[in-house]
Amino acid sequence: MTHEHRVHLSRAARPAYQALSAFSQTVGEISAASGVDDRLKELVQIHTSQLNGCAYCVRMHADRAVRAGVSVDVIAQVPVWRDSGVFSERERAGLELAEAFVFIHDDGVPDEVYDRVGGILSEQEYVALSWILVSINAFNRIAVAGRYDVPPRDDLAREDADAAAGTAW
Repeated sequence: MTHEHRVHLSRAARPAYQALSAFSQTVGEISAASGVDDRLKELVQIHTSQLNGCAYCVRMHADRAVRAGVSVDVIAQVPVWRDSGVFSERERAGLELAEAFVFIHDDGVPDEVYDRVGGILSEQEYVALSWILVSINAFNRIAVAGRYDVPPRDDLAREDADAAAGTAW
């Protein structure tokens, strides 16, 4: 059965969404304290959202990446990061880890990924990125399950005000 309107989870159970938002803010504090810069944080969230098919979060994190100084060229290269020369070794490690978290049901974080990423990132950075990836995967599932709108830029009034303002995560 297809429904035009779906339950908006962030509005229907506001305390749960606020708890997830608070969790995400804690994760942001951990990542900042661990040396994960905004560029890396946004790149892994864009890639995770792309892989999960979450257009809503792709838009939001692409906007945040631009505000963090990431160029449109770099953002456009995220889906083809393995074939692109625009990413640092740290960013490549983060993007590879993002893929492992999206496809965690296949083989967890495979030993070879864990070892490769662990050889590039510090343990604190690995932990922080892992929590960022747990968080963005949760938000992706909320938005995808609810089929959150991604209207053209001239019709942003329909976007979730919290998310659009950057206060949600």
